[in-house]
Amino acid sequence: MGVKKLKPVTSSMRFAVISDFKEITKKEPEKSLVTSLKKAGGRNNQGRVTVRRRGGGHKRKYRIVDFKRDKFNLPAKVLAIEYDPNRSARLALLEYPDKERRYIIWPKDLKVSDTVISTKDYQAEIKPGNSMKLKYIPLGTLIHNIELEPGKGAVLVRSAGGWAQVLAKEKGYAQLRLPSGEIRLINLECRATIGQAGNVEHASLSLGKAGRMRWLGRRPKVRGVAMNPVDHPHGGGEGKAGQGNPHPVTPWGKPAKGGKTRKPRKKSDKFIIKRRVKKKKG
Repeated sequence: MGVKKLKPVTSSMRFAVISDFKEITKKEPEKSLVTSLKKAGGRNNQGRVTVRRRGGGHKRKYRIVDFKRDKFNLPAKVLAIEYDPNRSARLALLEYPDKERRYIIWPKDLKVSDTVISTKDYQAEIKPGNSMKLKYIPLGTLIHNIELEPGKGAVLVRSAGGWAQVLAKEKGYAQLRLPSGEIRLINLECRATIGQAGNVEHASLSLGKAGRMRWLGRRPKVRGVAMNPVDHPHGGGEGKAGQGNPHPVTPWGKPAKGGKTRKPRKKSDKFIIKRRVKKKKG
């Protein structure tokens, strides 16, 4: 679990920083936990582009990950740690006593042959990979893979290196500090996994060349000021002088930087104690 800075043998390798993949112990995915994955190219079910700059990319298979951890009170052995092309985190392959196998997000410091457990209604040992309800997790513990609704499966803190912290518990809710800096109330009946998500060095990687971005299915981005007036509000004008210095907007005329996009009085407002910290660029 580390990074490799390549020697600048070619221009594209000069700035490349890649993972060393030393934590990976198995090359091929588990056949029973793999399904086909169709590319959408940024289009919805009507064939219209709803996400721009998507297309191409390497063919992938989807790994079915157990986000519910609903095989309760049975110890599972970690068979392998695997790469997943669909997410930044790694996967851990578990095998239960009945020989059923499942994938989970690999927590930092979990090793092959370790044992993990998901408890239904009691506190398990506080160690990476164990899953339980928030009401049994001590204050100050680092967690990931967090449910928003009991039994629905984890939706929060699933990417590489992610962690949240249990700050307090009161009136049926736990106060969690999320990776964004937001402090939020979450039902004590919701489940979470102990520890920090693995592959912490993911944030240090550098693609090094445009081609690696294309392998990920990302197409080039064209600036609005380089377009014609018919294509973008920033388009047109004489050379780089453009149309003066307008407020930056999207192709549909809405503010692109700093404008509020969140609908007021959202259902989740009452659960947010402190808003996320807005990071300044520079």
